[in-house]
Amino acid sequence: MCVRSVAFIGNKGYNFTTHFTGTDKVKASVIITTYNNPVYLKKALDGFLCQKKAPDEIIIADDGSGGDTEELIQKSSALFSFPLLHVWQENKGFRAGNIRNRAIARALGDYIILLDGDCIVNQSFVSDHLSLAEEGCFIQGKRVIVNKKAVGFFDHQHANSFLTLWKMALTGRLSNVHHLISLPCTISIKNKKLKGIKSCNMSFFKKDVIAVNGFNENFVGWGNEDSELACRFFKYGLTKKVHPFMAVCFHLWHPTNKILTDKNKELLSAAMASDVYYCKDGISTTNSGIEKA
Repeated sequence: MCVRSVAFIGNKGYNFTTHFTGTDKVKASVIITTYNNPVYLKKALDGFLCQKKAPDEIIIADDGSGGDTEELIQKSSALFSFPLLHVWQENKGFRAGNIRNRAIARALGDYIILLDGDCIVNQSFVSDHLSLAEEGCFIQGKRVIVNKKAVGFFDHQHANSFLTLWKMALTGRLSNVHHLISLPCTISIKNKKLKGIKSCNMSFFKKDVIAVNGFNENFVGWGNEDSELACRFFKYGLTKKVHPFMAVCFHLWHPTNKILTDKNKELLSAAMASDVYYCKDGISTTNSGIEKA
């Protein structure tokens, strides 16, 4: 599957492509990462009840949540016409790469769409990712930030109302609002830069992530595991593809404790300095490690 495009060589190493809709049929697996936040996870799941193009499955990649999350998934599964699966690992600290690997190993789709469980999507989210999908590329989606005073009421219905979104933007309840402009026939940007890499909204062909052996499971704690994967994607030969107004999610504000460890910094630096794209401690080590499904 590929997107039809016309390429223009831009400045500063960028490659601009004009986007046209129209893709071949491909099975898509959405993987949603979560940890002990069933309220936000329900909001995230609700966004997939009204997709223009439904995914073939959703897999909840659970980094050690308690029973409330499992109960929500069991109740929600009856609402969807496609499988809603639960892949769980024991809570041993922030290990997003590990649990994503387990979910990717379980996925039946040809195409993987990653989302965090504190993000809400509009009805075009899946179709946008599939429309942008292109051999030799991975897609980096964009985020609109839902600020603290709006997270209590914001849901998928707000995400699908253009008028409501702009009213919220004008009253300071949203930021990064330039991504709300709906211009699907504008250009996509291709480059091999780590700036802007966020696995909370990213997609790629399963065969490509398997080829680099998935996320590096030596990362423990917040940060850099997604940039390290992107770095190895580049060395494998993939290009980052970004569209400023498509494949947008709405990230819900929450308290954070983002402390980037020296080890995680060193792991990214090592990947950047190396020509090797295959990660030794990756998806191949967790393929048989699914604890709950």
